[in-house]
Amino acid sequence: MTVAVRVQREDFDLAAEVEAMSAGRQDIGAIVTFSGLCRDEAGTLSALELEHYPGMAEAEIARICHEAVKRFDLQAACAIHRYGRIAPGENIVLVATASPHRQAAFDGASFIMDFLKTSAPFWKKEHAADGERRGWVNAKDADDSARDRWSKD
Repeated sequence: MTVAVRVQREDFDLAAEVEAMSAGRQDIGAIVTFSGLCRDEAGTLSALELEHYPGMAEAEIARICHEAVKRFDLQAACAIHRYGRIAPGENIVLVATASPHRQAAFDGASFIMDFLKTSAPFWKKEHAADGERRGWVNAKDADDSARDRWSKD
C-alpha cells in the first residue's frame, strides 16, 4: 500500500503521477483519477486564491487517504492539492487511487475527494475578472451532504 500526499504551489503532471503510481506494479487492475480545475464562472472569474494551514493540511489529507486505503482495500492513493493564485483552466487538485478492481478505485477516489473538500484546512478566495471584490468562498451544504453519504455504509 502506497500513499502519496503533497500540498504545493507548483502545477502537477497527471500522466507522470499515474506512471509513478503504477510503475513496476502488476497487481493493479484499475486506476481512477480526478482532476479539479479552476473554472472561469462564465467569464466572471480571473483567478482563485487558495490558502492552507501548512502541516495540518498535509496531515489531514494523509489521514483521509489512509482511511480510504483501509476502507476500500486500495493498493495506492495519491492526493495533490495546490495553493496560491490559480487561473481558470489550471489544475487545483489531483486524486488518484489504484486497486485490483474498478469499483474500489472509484469509491476510494470519491471518498477522498468528499472528505478533502470538507475536512482539509483550505480557504478559497475569488478574484473577479472585472476587478470587483468577491472575497472568501463559504463552505457548501452540498459538500457536507456528499461527505455524509459515506457514514451511511
